[in-house]
Amino acid sequence: MGKKRIFTKEFKLEIVRESETKPAAEICREHNLQPQLLNRWKKEHDSNPKDAFSGHGKIWKEDAKIAHYERLVGQLYAEIDFLKKTLARLQELRAEERRKRWPIQ
Repeated sequence: MGKKRIFTKEFKLEIVRESETKPAAEICREHNLQPQLLNRWKKEHDSNPKDAFSGHGKIWKEDAKIAHYERLVGQLYAEIDFLKKTLARLQELRAEERRKRWPIQ
């Protein structure tokens, strides 16, 4: 089985535009495409020309970056909370230790 090819939005749009002037069989032969794929691209473009073919590309990468940074922010908040609690506990222990060394008379 062959490697799955990934097509850019621009390529898909170009192929759909070509299909308006050339026969589908000729386009499929020239670009080594399956006719079903060409038909799917046409349907997707016809149903929503403005947002067609937006499923693969920078949108996913941007969403992945945002998710990564959100996780990082969450981890940092947890670390800050832990460090604040630890600092408060250390300050309590230090104050206790001072009271034991220097009792008030």
